[in-house]
Amino acid sequence: MPSEMDTTNHSPAEGSAAERDHTLQLEFQLSLVRAIKEVAPDGLLVVDGDGRVVTHNQRFLEVWGIAEELLVETQGRSLIGTVDDPVLQLALSRVRACDRDAFLARVHALYADPAQVDACEIELTDGRTLQRHSTGLVGERGNYLGRVWFFRDVTHHKQIEAALRDLAEHDPLTGVANRRLFFLRATLELARVRRTQRPSALVSIDIDHFKRVNDLHGHAAGDEVLKMLSRRCSGLLREVDLFARVGGEEFAVLLPETTLAEARGLVDRLRDAVGEEFVEVDGQRIGCTFSAGVTALHPDGDVDACLRRADDLLYRAKHLGRNRVEVDA
Repeated sequence: MPSEMDTTNHSPAEGSAAERDHTLQLEFQLSLVRAIKEVAPDGLLVVDGDGRVVTHNQRFLEVWGIAEELLVETQGRSLIGTVDDPVLQLALSRVRACDRDAFLARVHALYADPAQVDACEIELTDGRTLQRHSTGLVGERGNYLGRVWFFRDVTHHKQIEAALRDLAEHDPLTGVANRRLFFLRATLELARVRRTQRPSALVSIDIDHFKRVNDLHGHAAGDEVLKMLSRRCSGLLREVDLFARVGGEEFAVLLPETTLAEARGLVDRLRDAVGEEFVEVDGQRIGCTFSAGVTALHPDGDVDACLRRADDLLYRAKHLGRNRVEVDA
């Protein structure tokens, strides 16, 4: 009679079947890892605890433009088995110069602390943006095994974001800021005025007899006049100033660190410059003038109230004959 111990033993055939199953399972797992590694949209790099490359995919070489001379014949032409320092130095040379110190310091910090997880964006010298993710690899006993890095080229996504943001903040016809951006910037400037008690001016502008331009020459001519005025005025302002289209033929100007007297002088120069300019449509030269109201960005008011005050001054300029500037007392 067989003993109880004997009943727990597997036959050679059963043992072989278990081994085959185990082998097939390992092959499946390795095949799955290889497939995931190569079809992933991210560049993948795995480095062990000694700073040697364990694996990477082709996408990683493409994202960073890894030079052919860095590749070895370890497992095909790859980086596997090499130390990662040459790769790090090459990547560092691809990063914008102003960001390189921070980039290198962060990489060293991540290698020094396996518990740290990283997610950030990296600006490259060629204008691309990479999204980086990294996490430490820790064994079941808490031992440090290495670190995995993922890099994704998000340049196209960033360009779409920038284009959408530009559409949301700028007038599509003239290219200048729209009403939304003007009020956002003016609100921030008002907060600065309240904090510093420094002067800031706000200007309301309206093209004189603009309806007449549309009626006599058509809306296409009116559009050209709007673009001309926007281009002429924007070109005479400082970078800190903001010129915006806030209505059909209505514009507003934000002038930080500007007194009423300084604002008056600037708006007169804008008015003269626009008055000297013409657009040509269907062989006809079309010019325009504008009227304006200038007020201070008052710390005890809000942006709406300040713009209404500038509009009141603008209407006074219209009533007094147009092509003139009225300034708050």
